[in-house]
Amino acid sequence: MKAELDKLIELQKTDTNLRRLKRALETADERRAAIEQEFEQHAFSIREIQARREELNSTRSGLEAQIAENKTYLERAERNLKHAQNQKEYETAMREIDALQKQITAFETQIVESMEQVEGVEKELEDRADEISTLDSKREAALAEFDKQLAAEKSEFKSETAAREKVFVTLPDRLAAAYNRLAQRSRDGIAVAEVVNGACSACNMSLRPQIMLEVKKGQEIILCENCSRILYFQNREAEASA
Repeated sequence: MKAELDKLIELQKTDTNLRRLKRALETADERRAAIEQEFEQHAFSIREIQARREELNSTRSGLEAQIAENKTYLERAERNLKHAQNQKEYETAMREIDALQKQITAFETQIVESMEQVEGVEKELEDRADEISTLDSKREAALAEFDKQLAAEKSEFKSETAAREKVFVTLPDRLAAAYNRLAQRSRDGIAVAEVVNGACSACNMSLRPQIMLEVKKGQEIILCENCSRILYFQNREAEASA
């Protein structure tokens, strides 16, 4: 019976690992997409900064064009002032000159502010220069590592499946049927549960002293009185010797 119990324990550990691997393989696309999304978020934030810089430079160019245009108007207004024939023409030219000078000053102030903002953006890009220059290579490295891990998971799943079959076929029919029945009815797939701190690790129900003693002996199949899972004690041999 001890040999059969050992096989059941081995089978449970294999099945638990297979469930883990199965979940990993089923979510492979999502996990890969999460890696790509993480790097895309970094790339997007960098593109946002670069777009802000372009926008600020475009705004500055527009302001410089406005200043150049207003200076042209200002030169014309100054000529009109110089050649004013009467008080009305003089006052009109003066008002135009004053308005144009104010506009030019306002545009120049906006250019200074824009330049300061550009400096801030350039500093931000400079601080993230290493991230920007290595982003693509890090993304490729992360995806390559993921693909390597996925290949290992597929290989392990295949070998574990073969190992499971090798152990399962050596079980007596009654034990194999009981194991499958218990595994299929539980959401966690646990049919064989370790006893930890005097309780079934699957349902956390404390065991009666007599049941605990029988489990420690490991001489027969003992079921949990609460969840009906097959119980085992990891250190039963050491306990028996003691």
